[in-house]
Amino acid sequence: MARYIGPVCKLCRREGEKLYLKGARCFSPKCSFEKRSWAPGQHGRSRSMRGGAGRTSDYARQLRAKQRARRNYGVLERQFRRYFSVALKKRGLTGLNLLQTLELRLDNVVYRMGLASSRSQARQFVNHGHFEVNGVKSDIPSMLLRLGDVVTVRESSRKLEFFKEIAEIAEKRPSALWLNRDLTSMSGSVVRLPERAEIDGSLDEQLIVEYYSR
Repeated sequence: MARYIGPVCKLCRREGEKLYLKGARCFSPKCSFEKRSWAPGQHGRSRSMRGGAGRTSDYARQLRAKQRARRNYGVLERQFRRYFSVALKKRGLTGLNLLQTLELRLDNVVYRMGLASSRSQARQFVNHGHFEVNGVKSDIPSMLLRLGDVVTVRESSRKLEFFKEIAEIAEKRPSALWLNRDLTSMSGSVVRLPERAEIDGSLDEQLIVEYYSR
């Protein structure tokens, strides 16, 4: 499956804000965005010094909102469009349905549980088969969980150095309120759908809906 393998700090610079794609590094002085916050490219710095290249069009704002959400969750365009189609068929607000669908991805749930420092690390752990869903090994990061599903670190993986220290690391990052986490058993379950206030506030789902409704 295709995936982005370029420098992730460029994505933060392009969106003009931290997307926290490198986990703990994003909170340290080593964060590249702190040193170069202007957009990448030959004219990125000069444009930022001039306050941009003029009035931003509606399409540009919609595109940036869509790209920000896509990059935040590490999803490629084709997959993101499919999630939007799923959200469109559900009852309720399409934008909220889309964000809830993205939140229910297995790699995101692992990240929200505090068992990885970033979504990319969570995706790698899932790919390497370190987790089980309802007692069955799962190595598909895009797997969408449902209410009641239980995610557990596999017994064999708990012997690894990282997972031995995971409880101490996870305690510093509280789990999402819509998840029930148990660090003793290194597991967690989905108890309800996340509310809008519990999802990244920098995401503008209305602009995303407008983008795909053109």
